[in-house]
Amino acid sequence: MNRLPTKPEILEWISENPTLTSKRDIAKAFGIKGAARIDLKRVLKELEAEGHLEKRKKTYRDPDRLPPVSVLQVKAPDDNGDLFARPLEWHGEGVEPIVLVIPRASDPALGEGDRILARLQVVHEADHNYEARLIRRVGQTAQKVVGIYRAGSEGGRIVPIDKGSDKEWIVKVDATGGAKDGELVEAEQAGPKGRMGLPFARIVTRLGDPTEPRAVSLIAIHQHGIPDNFPEDVLAEADAQKPAGLSGRTDLRDIPLVTIDPADARDHDDAVFAEPDTDPANKGGFLLWVAIADVAHYVRPGSKLDREARKRGNSSYFPDRVVPMLPDRLSGDLCSLHEGVPRACIAVRMKIDAEGNKLGQTFMRGLMRSPASLNYKEVQAAYDGQPNDKTGPLLDPVIRPLYAAYEALRSARQRRQPLDLDLPERKIVLNDEGKVVSVDFAERMDAHRLIEEFMVLANVAAAETLIAKRTPLLFRVHEEPPVDKLDSLRETAAAAGLTLAKGQVLQTRHLNKLLAEAQGTADDELINMATLRSMTQAYYSPKNFGHFGLALRDYAHFTSPIRRYSDLIVHRALISAHGWGKDGLTPEDMETLEQTGEHISDTERRSMMAERDTTDRYLAAFLSDRIGAEFTGKISGIAKFGVFVKLDETGADGLVPISTLGNEFFHFDRDSGTLMGADTGRILALGMQAKVKLTEAAPVTGGIAFQMLELEGEPFKGGTGGRGRGFGRGRGGPRGPGRPRSGPSPQRKAAKAKKKDAKTKRKVTRQRRQK
Repeated sequence: MNRLPTKPEILEWISENPTLTSKRDIAKAFGIKGAARIDLKRVLKELEAEGHLEKRKKTYRDPDRLPPVSVLQVKAPDDNGDLFARPLEWHGEGVEPIVLVIPRASDPALGEGDRILARLQVVHEADHNYEARLIRRVGQTAQKVVGIYRAGSEGGRIVPIDKGSDKEWIVKVDATGGAKDGELVEAEQAGPKGRMGLPFARIVTRLGDPTEPRAVSLIAIHQHGIPDNFPEDVLAEADAQKPAGLSGRTDLRDIPLVTIDPADARDHDDAVFAEPDTDPANKGGFLLWVAIADVAHYVRPGSKLDREARKRGNSSYFPDRVVPMLPDRLSGDLCSLHEGVPRACIAVRMKIDAEGNKLGQTFMRGLMRSPASLNYKEVQAAYDGQPNDKTGPLLDPVIRPLYAAYEALRSARQRRQPLDLDLPERKIVLNDEGKVVSVDFAERMDAHRLIEEFMVLANVAAAETLIAKRTPLLFRVHEEPPVDKLDSLRETAAAAGLTLAKGQVLQTRHLNKLLAEAQGTADDELINMATLRSMTQAYYSPKNFGHFGLALRDYAHFTSPIRRYSDLIVHRALISAHGWGKDGLTPEDMETLEQTGEHISDTERRSMMAERDTTDRYLAAFLSDRIGAEFTGKISGIAKFGVFVKLDETGADGLVPISTLGNEFFHFDRDSGTLMGADTGRILALGMQAKVKLTEAAPVTGGIAFQMLELEGEPFKGGTGGRGRGFGRGRGGPRGPGRPRSGPSPQRKAAKAKKKDAKTKRKVTRQRRQK
């Protein structure tokens, strides 16, 4: 052969042959001999410099894949007793893979912090990417913790800020790193366990005063490992960028493409325009324009900016700050469609008929100049008859045609019947010092819905165009709900006297019918919450499985490349498909689409968890001076250790511990999501109206606790002195009220039988895994 393989061929070989990755193995596989080996060495060096490969001793491997034999650090068992482990040899970008340890009968017992050498197998499960089988235990390595430092006479301690952790860490005098008492710190394990079995720690980063309002999001950023500082070379690359010119672009500067965003928007990456279609064959139709910032012009494949953007995956948004995917030179300047400034864009002109059906689309790489940056409120006010100096001149030529086109799109939406959940969004309002001053409902106007419909249509147009041109891309996938979750939703609906039909192919219109029947009833929020929980989580994939929630067959994210790496990939795909330049999809991009999709799906979930944790802490801070106050709410979650209540006023979620529910035994039924009192038969279920008293609000952890006062309008007899019990708790304690003196109640017998069945199922599952 002796033909030098291409880079994608080399990467494919290494991916498929992880144990044959030395230069000699690669040369043998491709028949490379003699002087050609020098060229092979050069190509491998280039792949290494580009970050596609890393050299380990005398072998190469894909840094975004774990080696088949890896060193892992065992984590604490989860609620089901399963052991997961952190891969210590993970050097890829972004969120590390999830590894499940599969124990065998002959394996030694493993505990949190153990380091093991294990053989890995790639799997495609919902909760893990790899399964590991122990080869041998190799010791322990440093764990990390974010917590509050408490100084003492001989050093001090670190109190973790995780709601689910109560384990403290000992800090010796020489390991404090200069931290002061009460400071928020990041530390790593430093040596074996000390007195009372507590681990030693060394403080590595001082994060400041945890009571400062702006420390709230900082805690979440560090806890979830979100990169919040750009490397100097990335910033330098961004600063060196120059504004794009007209060369090779369509001149769109005379089209009044306006941006419509929240009043406090930090960037403007989409602009819109609509006009009636003058084609006599399309009477009542419209031409819709959507222009999106041309981020691909500045973030080239393989560049430092590109690698950092892929690593981050997306921007993360908090009430007091944004952790952007791109440096401000791009996100806030060159890639932001500011009014009156020429900006590079990728635009699509879509033709719709009077009923809102899309008849076709044309994409172009252009240069635009927005006449105005508008916000939702002023646009809606202008349409409703109250224009200001800015919107007045734009009312007839721009704003009214946008709303007319939206009416057509809305009729198409009603026919399509995407999932129509009614879950009000709450917005945390901060003052200049970063303290929460109110928790408001986010206002929803037609101006919001207008932009949403335009963006959805543009995303569909991008997906359809790339499919037609046979160009690889990343789809936004939302699969239909699994059978078990639908069965649970049907049970919840039946308990509310409603029906979700069975025995037919589920469509969103069936769910919308259920939601419409529940609207205005006492079970409205319950049915909306249960429907949301039945949904699968959306993700990115090069395989198209459709978008169930939007009721769309072809869907890709195209409209937000400043804040989502997925959209940048779609832009590059459009550039390649249309032959607009050399900054489109590279062969390496195409080869790694699946890994990229998995990675950015993970970073998206990481940001969602960090944003949720930050909201929890802000709400806890907002409520911290109202201990003892009474609130109304609804049960939003059921667990074996208690119930969660969501407050009507703020949307804050807090726990009513099972120990405060009274003296009787409470059986947790996972299938129905209920707690049932063994003696009274009292049932606590999702959506039930509750009145509670606030007993705890911890801003640092975000923990909120309540005492149940009323349930469904009736006084709840329990209180803080009770010994309520659920599965997994001891049987001791006094006889509950009404319990017979000899023998368990029928409910208790049923509970024990269910527990035994569940235990048997878990045992069978573990045996299958071990095989």
